[in-house]
Amino acid sequence: MRALVVDRSTPSGLRLGESADPVPAPHQALVRVTAVSLNHGEVSHVTDAPDGTVPGWEAAGVVARPAADGSGPAAGTPVVTAGWAGGWAELRAVDTAMLGVAPAGADAGALSTVPIAGGSALHALHRLGPLLGRRVLITGATGGVGRYAVQLARLGGAHVIASTGDPAAHGDALRALGADEVIAGPAALDGPVHGVLDCVGGPQLVTAFDRLAARGVLVALGHVTGEPEHFPLGSFLGDGGRHERSIVTFFLFDGAPLAPSFEWLASRVAAGRLDPSIAWRGPWEAAEEAVAALLGRRLHGKAVLELGPA
Repeated sequence: MRALVVDRSTPSGLRLGESADPVPAPHQALVRVTAVSLNHGEVSHVTDAPDGTVPGWEAAGVVARPAADGSGPAAGTPVVTAGWAGGWAELRAVDTAMLGVAPAGADAGALSTVPIAGGSALHALHRLGPLLGRRVLITGATGGVGRYAVQLARLGGAHVIASTGDPAAHGDALRALGADEVIAGPAALDGPVHGVLDCVGGPQLVTAFDRLAARGVLVALGHVTGEPEHFPLGSFLGDGGRHERSIVTFFLFDGAPLAPSFEWLASRVAAGRLDPSIAWRGPWEAAEEAVAALLGRRLHGKAVLELGPA
């Protein structure tokens, strides 16, 4: 089968080549992939894998062969998929627990953004508890996860505060997605917040934690800065309305059921109720261009590759 495989000799660390067809385990479906979505985390670490490896966390396609154990959907069913590798290929073996049924006829490129970006935003928001009437800060709001989080928090009834490095450039777009306020960083908050989804890490996480109200929760979702978090003395005192605040680490593949979430998100993307915020779209032959744009921080949203016929 054709696949994007790791090749350290290329600028992106990838090349379009051939790889052996995957052999599904009994609990896995074989999926014919039609579109994949790229994430900054995976493309920045793609060369950690040996040459010839097929990377890829999330993809959309159609079930070519159902799981032998009877779990999961039948052949011909459109699906969205997630996993640690194997997504950037014509065929993918997927655990049925990591596979969500998608509406027939929906845009596969849009659906491919659902599992990691949409799934991370949805499950991270669950960690905050009830959102109705709460003030929620989302840092890194122009990224793929951040844009889904803005929309989902608004659907949950939160007062959504989106943080971005350039509010003048991105404020209108974030408000269109559902942000009530757009600010330049947690330091610009005009009052405490009940919850934070931090997609940035480093000093922004520290400042955001300091702005939490009593019993507030910060979910540490992203670490794109690569900078450490240094908390000043007294950061964890509980006086002055700062009691019972918490920081929660996040891992999407933590064993929680994902298929129902993927299906719910896919149905809303297909219906136009959630915007996948695709910032770059092209054939998989243009993977080098997409990877360069992601690593260069030139994209605000998702990059999607569509797998055409051989």
